[in-house]
Amino acid sequence: MRQAGVYILASKRNGTLYIGVTSDLVKRIFEHRNEYAAGFTSKYHVHRLVYFETCPDMQCAIVREKHLKKWNRAWKIRLIEQFNPEWKDLYPTLF
Repeated sequence: MRQAGVYILASKRNGTLYIGVTSDLVKRIFEHRNEYAAGFTSKYHVHRLVYFETCPDMQCAIVREKHLKKWNRAWKIRLIEQFNPEWKDLYPTLF
């Protein structure tokens, strides 16, 4: 899925959340899941893709990421549950 976008990862349902931006969602989530880089997602085992949205370009995706990061936790959870009420890992659906 080579397109600009924003995504949310979770450690589990209602667990630790991570918001990121990428131009290649499949590759980026693969990197998180396999802990290719030491950082927040590897430290807290945040690997489940629970939400994503595409954007027309990277500038739009970066703006959207910053916007989502400012939201309070309840709003983020509501967004996830509107899109993915069971908090299923969406990574397999990308193929």
